[in-house]
Amino acid sequence: MKKLFITDLDHTFLQSTQTVSQFSQDIWNEKSHYAMLSIATARSFAKTNDFLKDLHLNFPLITLDGAMVATREKKLIDLNVLSKEIGDAIIEESKKFNIFPYVIALKDSQSLAETFDVPTQLNHYQERLIKESYSFDKRLSYLEEIRGVKDTFKLVYMGEERLLRPLAEHLLKIFGNKIEIKLAPENYMKCYFLTILHPLSDKAHALGKVHEYLKVDAKETTVFGDGLNDIGMFKLAGKAIAVNNALQEVKDVADIVLKESNDEDAVAKYLQQNI
Repeated sequence: MKKLFITDLDHTFLQSTQTVSQFSQDIWNEKSHYAMLSIATARSFAKTNDFLKDLHLNFPLITLDGAMVATREKKLIDLNVLSKEIGDAIIEESKKFNIFPYVIALKDSQSLAETFDVPTQLNHYQERLIKESYSFDKRLSYLEEIRGVKDTFKLVYMGEERLLRPLAEHLLKIFGNKIEIKLAPENYMKCYFLTILHPLSDKAHALGKVHEYLKVDAKETTVFGDGLNDIGMFKLAGKAIAVNNALQEVKDVADIVLKESNDEDAVAKYLQQNI
């Protein structure tokens, strides 16, 4: 049985330019003949496939922080979404903090097409993200009144920690275990992301679904990451590896901390030496 290797993308496998280096691409495609290689990312299914179009991805992809597990051929393996009603309720509560989220939802379960609703009331960080990464994204819909959507993958807020932490605490008090709340720093943007998901939308739960689908034991799995949303996956896998630029909280629970960063092809170099 081939071993399973799963890596986070941003700040882990992707370079800081949000690209895959030629070296990493070549090593990945070479080693994909000898091991099961895949990814676990907060990015959407569509965006992930755009970024990794030249990589051999023959095994299930964990996307949207774990909300969706699907193959590149769009076979849906696991899906956890929020209802329109709870999305509306969350947005109403966040209005009290004068901040509005992006709403990313499933449009069609066959094509795995997504919707990406954006409020017209954008703050500086949201405007910058849209301009730099999504300005030509065909999924975008600008709405004067942002609302909940059926089959919502996640609601995403961006801003300074001093604003988002009180909002996260408020939403936890109101909704409790009906939602999953992730508050984490975002190094590209130098701000924080507050992501609201279904309570089973996490990388650890999704990794368990991948294990079931592939009939692979967790002890045969190696995972790579850098951020707080990787910690659950680290605790489940047989071997957890942090890149050198990972947050200290992630390094603290890793089995191995690599000497290289994401910009130094850390994951690819490990794969090169260990497969």
